[in-house]
Amino acid sequence: MEMPDVAAAVLAKAEAGGVRGAELAALRGRLRQLHHRQAGLLPGDALEPLADLPRLDELPDPPAAQARDVLGRLVVVKLNGGLGTSMGLSGPKSLLEIKAGTSFLDVLAAQVLALRERHGARLPLVLMNSLTTRGPSLDVLRRHEGLRVPGVPPDFLQGREPKIRADDLQPVAWPADPELEWCPPGHGDIYPALAASGTLDALLDAGLRYAFVSNSDNLGAVADARIAAWLAAEQVPFALEAVRGTPADRKGGHLARYRGRVVLRETAQVPEGDTSFTDVERWRWYNTNNIWIDLRALKDLQAADPSAPALPLIVNRKTVDPRDPASTPVIQLESAMGAAIGSIPGARALHVPRSRFAPVKTTDDLLVVRSDAYELTSDGQMKPSFDGPGPVVTLDKDFFKLLPGFEQRFPAGAPSLRRCRRFDVEGDVSFGANVVVLGDVRVTGPRHVADGQVLGG
Repeated sequence: MEMPDVAAAVLAKAEAGGVRGAELAALRGRLRQLHHRQAGLLPGDALEPLADLPRLDELPDPPAAQARDVLGRLVVVKLNGGLGTSMGLSGPKSLLEIKAGTSFLDVLAAQVLALRERHGARLPLVLMNSLTTRGPSLDVLRRHEGLRVPGVPPDFLQGREPKIRADDLQPVAWPADPELEWCPPGHGDIYPALAASGTLDALLDAGLRYAFVSNSDNLGAVADARIAAWLAAEQVPFALEAVRGTPADRKGGHLARYRGRVVLRETAQVPEGDTSFTDVERWRWYNTNNIWIDLRALKDLQAADPSAPALPLIVNRKTVDPRDPASTPVIQLESAMGAAIGSIPGARALHVPRSRFAPVKTTDDLLVVRSDAYELTSDGQMKPSFDGPGPVVTLDKDFFKLLPGFEQRFPAGAPSLRRCRRFDVEGDVSFGANVVVLGDVRVTGPRHVADGQVLGG
């Protein structure tokens, strides 16, 4: 089958579904990449590790007036389209309680309001929502008095594109639930979504020059005046925050050098049989999904090419109904926003501390941040209380993967993990109140861990 015929069918469905402008141009680019053999794959033997990166702790604190000025031209953008389906949620993941009575969005609002008070800057907060997350999320933010900044939109919508049948590369049909025929194009969609929604122009018209973008589930990603001042002083058009890899990052995207340029490799870009991806000692630097964008530079790039910046294709293989493994196999054409580091001239990577990277992707992560391994301060900071790389938790997926089962087995809350290195739970295990985990611990079930029990040590 000729690729142009396939592309035409997918693009026709996208246009009929309302995809326009930069979003359509970006989809056209991903379809072109799909036509190439080995589309989107980055074999480890073709990559080279990166040397040391500049460090955040080496950047100077800007004077108060400079910090106020640069933060006055900064917008905080949070990716907020996720529903937390991997944890069994049906609503916005960002409404999940991270500490008792406090959701992700509550913490994000507290962070922004505290920074405004500290620096005297307006610092708007903008969400990139999906249609499902938009209403509930904006309702939560409205409860935070003074958060909304006049003249700046509170959110914009992520794009969508047709899912493609894996066998013939035609748009999939699923009459039982036509919404399942569509998918988001990955977080690399932020660039065309900013343009297609009119938000990029609105931000620039409001006098905002820079954007700090991160996931709403990463509460360590707080706007930092040092990075904003560095961006402005050195005219950096794009920066990606990276951490030194640990075993907890083994499935995360890493930076490497490929054909003379820095690239970001995600797990979906690893060829079958390539075991190099999880080697954290070799690759060293791992993507936090915290990025900084010069909005004027982005506008100039898109004036020359509406689909800019060029991002490598990620082919994500799923079934049309993600809850039904027997439903039609499909591919989703995605991209990663951090991959722009390989295509924007002058882009930089910055070594940041682990405290800026505390994402909650699974109930394993949720247990850590709900525990005393992190303290939530009044200004929305998630402060690690552990020494070293922090606890690595692995809970039995049969009993803990979905939130109801997780909550049922930790009815009194998370155990103490601040002095834990590794915590593995196998089988059906429930936990009482005030349990303490020390060092490396493995618990097997069926079992109930009594109140006050100390494990390990």
